[in-house]
Amino acid sequence: MNEHKIINDPVFGFIKIKHGLLYDIVQHPLFQRLNRINQLGLASAVYPGARHTRFQHSLGAFYLMTEAVKSLREKGVYIFDSEAEAVQAAILMHDIGHGPFSHVLENTLIHGVSHEDIGLMMMEKMNHDLRGQLALAISIFKDEYPNKIFHQLISSQLDMDRLDYLRRDSFYTGVTEGNIGSARIIKMLNVKDDRLVVDAKGIYSIENYLTTRRLMYWQVYLHKTAVGYEKILVNTLTRARDLVRKGYDLFAPPALAYFLRHDTVDSERSLEIFADLDDSDIWSSMKAWKHSDDPILATLATDMTDRHLFKVEISEEPPSEEYIDQIARNIAQRMNIAYEDTHYMMSLTEIGKDMYNPEDDSIGILYKDGTIKDIAEASEILNVQLLSKKIRKYYLCYQRF
Repeated sequence: MNEHKIINDPVFGFIKIKHGLLYDIVQHPLFQRLNRINQLGLASAVYPGARHTRFQHSLGAFYLMTEAVKSLREKGVYIFDSEAEAVQAAILMHDIGHGPFSHVLENTLIHGVSHEDIGLMMMEKMNHDLRGQLALAISIFKDEYPNKIFHQLISSQLDMDRLDYLRRDSFYTGVTEGNIGSARIIKMLNVKDDRLVVDAKGIYSIENYLTTRRLMYWQVYLHKTAVGYEKILVNTLTRARDLVRKGYDLFAPPALAYFLRHDTVDSERSLEIFADLDDSDIWSSMKAWKHSDDPILATLATDMTDRHLFKVEISEEPPSEEYIDQIARNIAQRMNIAYEDTHYMMSLTEIGKDMYNPEDDSIGILYKDGTIKDIAEASEILNVQLLSKKIRKYYLCYQRF
């Protein structure tokens, strides 16, 4: 019997998954569900190729983790087989708690519980189904395992999650500047004093990685069209929820219908229902809602399905209340709706992103003499003052006519 399953990945080529625990995770229904959730939410409104899934991303991060373990072992870092398998299992499952359209549901229909919390509940469920074999993986994921380098490989400045999504998102969006040298970064990883560091000769790859991340955030993840489109989706779901709670009868597949009425995942039953939710539930609902006799819901659902994008204005300072009021009055008049309902047709968001935060983001560069310098000191070209400056932008999005 072949002891590996081989998957052909367009970014990394052949990915081998060992039969046994790792293959059982991939085969589990909670993992297979990630096939039905897009990695980049609504970025395909701008980059039509960006239709890859969280399933593909999780496999890519697993591949990079396998390479990282191999590379560290070659440098003499002692890693037990049980630790290697557990860290691979943990990275496979790191995104398992995501709902449809990434983070949209987190603050819209579901409150008081993050995708990480839901992810841990799902891991516990899988651990039960797999007879307790995931205990070590879960302790690494929760950063409870004494050897901290494993958690750093899953969640840190240089984790395998980031290395995969930057590389993969760049590939599928066609934003070629985002293509980081993940293979070289992994070859340069090392361990010193129980901390993941980078050999000094890898410094240029790290400089490239940090500037690339900044570019991908503003050019892809926070692209104004994608942000505007996401706001329409948030407002559509908010309107649907408000109507349902007023007793309105709306079409929705069972899992979505449940979360239009209840707003948290706090029991085994609600977790099961959440696991049934995916992108297709939302799209099929919006196709039906286009024909709703509620003009607000019908307009928003049509905006979503027919790609009528909100107008997006970006400014460094928050827009004045008079200006927002003027837009709201115009919407109320054009749509013949009450002024107090115009908030469904607009949105003001403050988005801040600092690309380098010395508290969280320090990447240690290891020199031949055993000293470690932070990338901020070690780099000649990275202007850390500039990179760590918090960039604040205000996105005002509203219905266009």
